[in-house]
Amino acid sequence: MNPATTTATAGAPDPGGAGKTVRIRIRRQDAPGKPARWEEFDVPHRPQMNIISCLQWIAAHPRTVDGIDTTPPVWDSGCLEEVCGACTMLINGRTRQSCSALVDHLDQPISLEPMSKFPLVRDLFVDRQRLFNDLKRAKAWVPIDGTYDLGPGPAMSQEQQEIAYPLSRCIACGCCLEACPQYTPANHFVGAAVISQVRRFNDNPIGKAIKSERLDVMMDEGGVTDCGKAGNCAEVCPKDIPLLESIAAVQRQATVHAIKSFFAK
Repeated sequence: MNPATTTATAGAPDPGGAGKTVRIRIRRQDAPGKPARWEEFDVPHRPQMNIISCLQWIAAHPRTVDGIDTTPPVWDSGCLEEVCGACTMLINGRTRQSCSALVDHLDQPISLEPMSKFPLVRDLFVDRQRLFNDLKRAKAWVPIDGTYDLGPGPAMSQEQQEIAYPLSRCIACGCCLEACPQYTPANHFVGAAVISQVRRFNDNPIGKAIKSERLDVMMDEGGVTDCGKAGNCAEVCPKDIPLLESIAAVQRQATVHAIKSFFAK
């Protein structure tokens, strides 16, 4: 790569991409507790390239713009089509999926940082286990026996399907949690993704069999009452899930559940 090449301007015409590069700034950290550092790389521009393709090129050519050899950056990714949710990171300070972040739509230099709400593993790779543990804690599933054929389940009306489908699009990417001011490493708040899944399965004809158990979790520490309604979650969700509607719906369900529980004593 010619170090004299100029950095491409985001969104500028690129006839063939000859001689143009993309400047990428990566916040590196070798392990938890190790000092963080910034490293910059120039990546040859190609039409329609995304952040993952830039990281793949850097991993194959781990040399900074200063000509210093370094280690390949570490990140998490899977499907590369915004389905698995694994490649979430901060891109120019905004939490989003890196597979769908097109370079030509971003201001340069492009800065990449790991999510801050989850434990760091290395570089851009974080451990999202807390999210999955909270989904298990909230029993975010449809309870069926599974050992024999139970036949077709209860039919869902068209209206129920239209409400449920957007909720089913959640990919557990963690964008909503990263953007949430209430969700921090120091507390137990489950966040919008889990609350939305509670709504989804509480409204399911079979899933509602354990609705009360989910609402008990939602009324406990870290549940839906801890939500401050900042609205950041809905702004950053890559699947446009109506998270604020889900939070309001679960809050109503929890209130009714609390009243019924009180009078049932």
